[in-house]
Amino acid sequence: MRWITILVAGLMLATGSGQARAETDTAQGYRYYVSGDVSAPAPASPSLGLMLIGGSDWSPDAWRWFAGKAGNGHIVIIRASSDGADGDWILNEIGGVASVQTLVFSDRKAASDPRVEEILSHADGVFIAGGDQSNYVRFWKDTPVSEALNAHVAAGRPIGGTSAGLAILGGAGYGAMAEEAVDSAEALADPHGPKVTLVRDFLEMPFLKHVITDTHFTERDRLGRLVAFLAQARSDTDPEAVGLGIDEDSALTIEADGTGRLYTLSDGHAWLVQPEGGPAFGPDGALNWRAVRLTGIGPESTIDFNTMQVSNPAFSGVASVDNGELSGVPAAPDAGWTLAIHGGSGVIARGDLTPETDRAYRASLEAALNTGAAILKDGGSSLDAVEATLRVLEDDPLFNAGRGAVFDAEGRNQLDAAIMDGATLQAGAVAAVSTTRNPITLARAVMEQSRHVLLSGDGADEFARLKNIEQVDPAYFRTEHRWQQHLEWKRDQQAALDPTHRFGTVGAVARDTHGHLAAATSTGGLTGKEWGRIGDSPIIGAGTYAADGKCAVSGTGTGEYFIRESAGRQVCDRVAWKGETIQQAADGAIASIGALGGDGGLIAIDGNGRIAFSMNTEGMYRGAVTDTLPATAAIYADETVQRDEP
Repeated sequence: MRWITILVAGLMLATGSGQARAETDTAQGYRYYVSGDVSAPAPASPSLGLMLIGGSDWSPDAWRWFAGKAGNGHIVIIRASSDGADGDWILNEIGGVASVQTLVFSDRKAASDPRVEEILSHADGVFIAGGDQSNYVRFWKDTPVSEALNAHVAAGRPIGGTSAGLAILGGAGYGAMAEEAVDSAEALADPHGPKVTLVRDFLEMPFLKHVITDTHFTERDRLGRLVAFLAQARSDTDPEAVGLGIDEDSALTIEADGTGRLYTLSDGHAWLVQPEGGPAFGPDGALNWRAVRLTGIGPESTIDFNTMQVSNPAFSGVASVDNGELSGVPAAPDAGWTLAIHGGSGVIARGDLTPETDRAYRASLEAALNTGAAILKDGGSSLDAVEATLRVLEDDPLFNAGRGAVFDAEGRNQLDAAIMDGATLQAGAVAAVSTTRNPITLARAVMEQSRHVLLSGDGADEFARLKNIEQVDPAYFRTEHRWQQHLEWKRDQQAALDPTHRFGTVGAVARDTHGHLAAATSTGGLTGKEWGRIGDSPIIGAGTYAADGKCAVSGTGTGEYFIRESAGRQVCDRVAWKGETIQQAADGAIASIGALGGDGGLIAIDGNGRIAFSMNTEGMYRGAVTDTLPATAAIYADETVQRDEP
């Protein structure tokens, strides 16, 4: 009877408050959380519907749809990790439900607990959260939980899932039962390999009997592995199997009549994968498939799950697989492209620069912009664009990065750089580099060719040599202008700081035609820096950050304050969690830095390519170019860089 005592205590905490949350531990292999009033009557009867979420951020509109399908009553979340915070989010941010209960399983025995069965049997809507789907298979398959979920939808009530929770909703699902998850290359090389662990006869969802799902789809390059899943299914048990991949920040909702509609926060899609005929396999198991029809489902599309026909598709095409190599994949619609850069900030009032110097800075900024623009215009990646753009600025002695970097207290050039891929959240960074010509290229190598994020000093330069990245004599970075600054600094440390280029970092942010974001930053640091000081530029989340659908950021300023405020990540969180525009988020982050006594500036773009420049200094070397606007540079705070929106 212990669970009855726990339930009563939870109800006493929750009833009437609408937002109180209680946690209990039954010692039966699960934890229980409740948000809202579990005793309140549901305003309406539930109705059938499926909500398939691709992972990452959840669409509020899709959740409001789900709440309506649940009769605005009582939702139950089941998962095998984390806590009940999602219940609070649904109750407080979405609203329109009486309560949200969360069951967090840690053992298979919990699936046979009478209280678990009772909670699920009374749910108006059930949602399976993300996590590790192998735990869901181990904890729930062939137990009263799977029976309760099947009975729930059979009774005409809604169900949903995200990430791992979506992976198990299909007629066959990727169970991730091996020690390591399989990627596209491995799966295509052998669709019957030990990592391709499909689970069958688990759940029976309407419209999904012959559907295999996959999530985090474009962001994690999962098309190949979904095709491999279909190859295994079609050759073994289900010749009618089709695939459904859903991008991050996107949700596909399915009505009781089989009509599906997409909601997305970041120009995502759902991908309908319909191979023609059966697969073939090479001697080593590699997949061959002559034709794999791909159809993109966007916000303006609808899909009929009775016929698997898509109206007004976002894109379509036919791919093929030859000896494990996938080719001919149609591109999602051209999303337009954007590139913004900065070259440092400082006390730059009109008249501080000679006309010649003013023109030189603008010409250099525009040259860098045009380099990155050429890549984006040809359909190249945002990652390639920001790297190439910063290589131009690193090679330009006007800027405090690469050649032309300032000297530290001992008369050395010590260079820092970072780069981040918004599509994968992979990042690489280097600090205190002294012989690598282009630190931004080395940072990318750290990201792509090592298991690390940040390398420093001699070790970073040694890694560059191992990867055949161009090395130079340290004297390459020396310029007479910077050396004279160093000598002046030694005589008078404050007077020698160049106010027109006080924070001499360079940075770039970009969005490519596929909607992917990237950010990169490179710097020589502060004139006269001591004791191996490292600023914010190579710190991911401080001076450099990128996440698809949210933002890409590069900062320049008092690095210690950017680090303390997690400035780059803060901008993204303001966009994602507070609903701020990119300009509001950038201004808010700079204001928080200023409140601590720091100064500087940052550049940012959001998931739609909208640009923001923000600074609390009198100027920032900066510029932008887009698919519709030419390269434009600015220096002074009262200048406006031409862009698509105010």
